[in-house]
Amino acid sequence: MTKALPLMIQGTSSDAGKSVIATAFCRIFAQNGYKTAPFKSQNMALNSYVTLDGKEIGRAQGVQAEAAGILATTDMNPILIKPTRDAESQIVVNGEPYANMKAMAYRTDFYDEGLRIIQESYQRLACDYERIVIEGAGSPAEINLNDRELVNMRVARLTNAPVILVADIERGGVFASLVGTLQLLEPEDRDRVIGVIINRFRGDLSLLQPGLDWFTQYTGKPVLGVVPFIPDLWIDAEDSLILHRYQGQREMPRELDIAVLRYPRISNFTDVDPFFVEPDCRLRFVTRLEELGEPDMIVLPGSKNTLEDLQFLRETGLAAAVKKRHAEGRAYVVGLCGGYQMLGESILDPAGVESPLQQLDGLGLIPMVTTMEQKKTTVLSRGKAAFAGEQLTLEGYEIHMGQSVYAKSDFPFIQMGDRTEGYCHEERRLIGTYFHGLFHNDRFRSLLLNAIRAKKGLAPITERPSFVALREQGYDLLADTVRRHVRLDQIEEQMKAYQEKEVRK
Repeated sequence: MTKALPLMIQGTSSDAGKSVIATAFCRIFAQNGYKTAPFKSQNMALNSYVTLDGKEIGRAQGVQAEAAGILATTDMNPILIKPTRDAESQIVVNGEPYANMKAMAYRTDFYDEGLRIIQESYQRLACDYERIVIEGAGSPAEINLNDRELVNMRVARLTNAPVILVADIERGGVFASLVGTLQLLEPEDRDRVIGVIINRFRGDLSLLQPGLDWFTQYTGKPVLGVVPFIPDLWIDAEDSLILHRYQGQREMPRELDIAVLRYPRISNFTDVDPFFVEPDCRLRFVTRLEELGEPDMIVLPGSKNTLEDLQFLRETGLAAAVKKRHAEGRAYVVGLCGGYQMLGESILDPAGVESPLQQLDGLGLIPMVTTMEQKKTTVLSRGKAAFAGEQLTLEGYEIHMGQSVYAKSDFPFIQMGDRTEGYCHEERRLIGTYFHGLFHNDRFRSLLLNAIRAKKGLAPITERPSFVALREQGYDLLADTVRRHVRLDQIEEQMKAYQEKEVRK
């Protein structure tokens, strides 16, 4: 018999706040002295996380493991789906690429194998941990998919977990979405729902109370909590659906303007999160040429389909605009991972690893050629770099399919043992690297922003926030907020009751 008590968090829709609520429970259980692990059987996300042993999982489970104070493993997210093109994705199993599959093939051919993988991963976790916080995906009421789903109620039954249903009140229609979801569930699954949490509430709770009372009377399900909106919660997101929330700084007047190119297959966009906490930075995501304006820095982020995203930049005119602004010395340009590859002379994909496009010219700012290969690099990385007159230790992680070869490497960026990584030409104001998490290095970010300030004739800012410390504080803030607004005692009772049912069986 396994010792873990599971709790599953499902939502009425994508981006309802499942990941954040699950993160809160990971922190709370860990604070209460329980050895706690997150679990998401199947995750679809382009924002991923590298484990200590160089494997790839969904970013949310890596964050949840951090909140629980443990190291992430692939058992916490055994299946990761990374969309590459319409109706086609790379399937990552136990942290390594398994195959590129069409949606229908995944549903019909992979189902039994996927279920086996999920069962084995969960059982390993359940033997090693006392609490497991399970996260669902999308909605459990997707009636067209439920006969072969691998992530919601099937996992709840597999693990005998009680379910909390989360809904986002910011979307509007919160009671309709909760009631509709419950009514579309099979009776045994509806009985498994021990209550609901309403997320991201703003305003006077007394005005919501009549609705809460009606909901409980109508459905027989308790409202376990109403969690208020938490501003400035710096916990990594993984789903590009939340990118609309990043637009809040668009009109904020700041001394430095940073434009991030948002292509269709953008990945690991949280690389730029640290700029949101900087007092002098306005950060914008740019999709159209007319949005680019005159930024002080342009960031080309990661991509899950580098060639087709590069094609997008060419077709929209953004590629030419970036080259022009850089040539005129009007913008610092930084390319990360796929964005780094785009800055080279060309990208080759002869085997069609990411795209049927076999070759495209890059922006030609860095003297290198990248070739896509079947073998994927996933590794935590660390090295030394010289920047702005200082010697720095930089930490990050790499997730990429391509290998880049330089015609000449006169300006290497990071020294890693006996090899160098990346490109940095301070005079040309150009940086390229495979290091995700580059801007999370507080000292480097400070030096970079102050170098841009100096170019504009602005005095340096000597005291800047530590983003790493703010993220750790965010876990505690999230846990404290949920403790105050959610009936944790009732949830704990239900978790134990479900375990007792399993024992009696």
